[in-house]
Amino acid sequence: MAGCAKRCKQGLVKFVVSVHKLVTGTLIKDKVDDDLEMTMVCHRPEGLEQLEAQTNFSKRELQVLYRGFKNECPSGVVNEETFKQIYSQFFPHGDASTYAHYLFNAFDTEHSGSIKFEDFVTALSILLRGSVREKLQWTFNLYDINKDGYINKEEMTDIVRAIYDMMGKYTYPVLKTDAPKQHVDAFFQKMDKNRDGVVTLDEFILSCQEDENIMRSLQLFENVI
Repeated sequence: MAGCAKRCKQGLVKFVVSVHKLVTGTLIKDKVDDDLEMTMVCHRPEGLEQLEAQTNFSKRELQVLYRGFKNECPSGVVNEETFKQIYSQFFPHGDASTYAHYLFNAFDTEHSGSIKFEDFVTALSILLRGSVREKLQWTFNLYDINKDGYINKEEMTDIVRAIYDMMGKYTYPVLKTDAPKQHVDAFFQKMDKNRDGVVTLDEFILSCQEDENIMRSLQLFENVI
């Protein structure tokens, strides 16, 4: 029982860090192991047939994903505090709490304050089996903090600062105080095509499709299950 719980916890760490690498553009050649058994929360899903229709996974794949955690998560949910604690383990020299908060909100599409098995498997379906546009739209939603359909400079600055805080002083020992601003300025120079001060979904997708590194990162998530 304890061993299964440990593997469940390790799986979630592996998954959320892989997602972090995808959305920050740092995933280059990392291998996502075949035993990608995230901590899908263990409440009873409404029905695997329904999830099969809503995702790009087969019923058998959904059964495999669900089996590892159904007896290990009696509450049936992962709350934000637990999510932050697990995520922070991979960044011991920094503060991952703010970035984990934004990532949690991207999974918690119903704004319920918790993540269920369905939430995880839906996101996983997009990131592993979705089209390029679907993957980029999910990433855009992460950056669009206030969910108004645009990424503005304030939102991007918050995301960039959260990433720098998470990576910590050991990664950026001589980081200048204006580094986040420089990063954001470069982001908008590249993506704000019409120079109106905000990045739309279409602008974001077009710019990402023009970037070979981003496209290569997206492709690495295919066919790992």
